Amino acid sequence: MSRFRILAALLGITLATAATPHRTVAAQAATQQRPTSTPYSGDLSIFEEPGRDQKLQIDRVMDILRIKQNTVVADIGAGSGWFTVRAARRVGRGGRVFAEDINPNAIEHIADRAKQENLENVRVILGTPDDPKLPEGSLQAVLLLKVYHEIAHPVPFMTTLRKDLHPDSLVGIIDRNGNGTDHGLNRDVLEREMDEAGYREIGHYDFTKADGEDYFLVFQPK
Repeated sequence: MSRFRILAALLGITLATAATPHRTVAAQAATQQRPTSTPYSGDLSIFEEPGRDQKLQIDRVMDILRIKQNTVVADIGAGSGWFTVRAARRVGRGGRVFAEDINPNAIEHIADRAKQENLENVRVILGTPDDPKLPEGSLQAVLLLKVYHEIAHPVPFMTTLRKDLHPDSLVGIIDRNGNGTDHGLNRDVLEREMDEAGYREIGHYDFTKADGEDYFLVFQPK
């Protein structure tokens, strides 16, 4: 037996695999994923903390994302609809807010909330972990508020999102530094993934939390 075959046997791989090492490495890389946090599915009232508007400076966030009258916005991972209703009030009757979540309970909750608050410009969408299912070419602004670290396959997900954007759309991501499993993700990891998904960073801010632990990044499609 050749030394090549002996090495293949020791590594527990077939000769056919060993003969195409570059294809094997590429296939493994394609299936690898970084650690992520389990998507939240508990009591939605947790998102309604008093004073959250001021802590996050959400009006300033919407200013930076150019959310104004008649804008079409997506709230990805909308949860209780906390941001959805604020964006809906700002864009007015001529605008639209798509509230997306993978949790059916959240979607039902937001639909009921929009009805109760007479927000006829809100549309709810039940997405999947790999596709937000948003209307193609429709969005001018997107916000992912403390949800990016829960996306299991962020590069394919954000690549899919690009088809839903206008060329000059803005994508905002608010998150916190962490290891992926602790409901946070280090900023440099997120920036690397967004670059790979076809976005360029055009702004970064740290005003969304006084201690600077959180970050707010803004991207556009390349």
